[in-house]
Amino acid sequence: MKPHVARKRFGQNFLVSPGVVAKIVEAIHPRTDDIVVEIGPGLGALTEPLLARLDHLHVVEIDRDLIARLRERFPPARLAIHEGDALQFDFSGLGPGLRVVGNLPYNISTPLLFHLAAFADRVRDMHFMLQREVVERMVAAPGGSEYGRLSVMLQYRFEMERLFLVPPGAFNPAPKVESAVVRMTPRSQAALTAVDEDKLGEVVKAAFSQRRKMLRNTLRERLREEDWAELGIDPTRRAEELAVGDYLRIANRLAGLRPPPGSPKEA
Repeated sequence: MKPHVARKRFGQNFLVSPGVVAKIVEAIHPRTDDIVVEIGPGLGALTEPLLARLDHLHVVEIDRDLIARLRERFPPARLAIHEGDALQFDFSGLGPGLRVVGNLPYNISTPLLFHLAAFADRVRDMHFMLQREVVERMVAAPGGSEYGRLSVMLQYRFEMERLFLVPPGAFNPAPKVESAVVRMTPRSQAALTAVDEDKLGEVVKAAFSQRRKMLRNTLRERLREEDWAELGIDPTRRAEELAVGDYLRIANRLAGLRPPPGSPKEA
């Protein structure tokens, strides 16, 4: 079979460094009976060492050429190949206690992370390699330019830990940026105190839609001056200055409260 040519439309950058592969597998530390799914196995750099430690592995792959290569190398009794787009894949069908791993395509990393967050209650942990800039946003604390919607929504659902950096030379073709490996561990149900998680998402999205504006302006259709006072939050602050807990308090107030400003019910 002739060498596979990386396809830009799938965001393919194949991991080729044995040292980095070993470091990732050690971070995951799989046990034989773990339920593991790898997103975008590509040429199998991570797939093979994972299978050396597992009884069985699931993979999600969209590229038919790569699927054919995987089927040649690994028997179906050991490797279950789910053909399709990870953005559309129902990870809940693989069972509870799922461990999700992968070298995620840079071009769809943010929407894919939001998609995966929806399955957090079925997941034990996630280990991903991503563009360093994305990982910095995922783990960012309030107050910096990296802190944004992705930071808040993921940190509400997961404990986040940046593990180590990966240089461009670890890939073929080499990307123009550094990568990083991140561990995401779902927070306990007791810690997830949002009355309405959709409302939390709406508030965070609205606040960061114009991140340089004051919250009084970005959330003016949702909160009154007295709401800000009762919440103890200064409405002249900007979105990046609020902690995850602040957004949670705002969302919970809106979820169980009065009608929004301007509603006919105010009359």
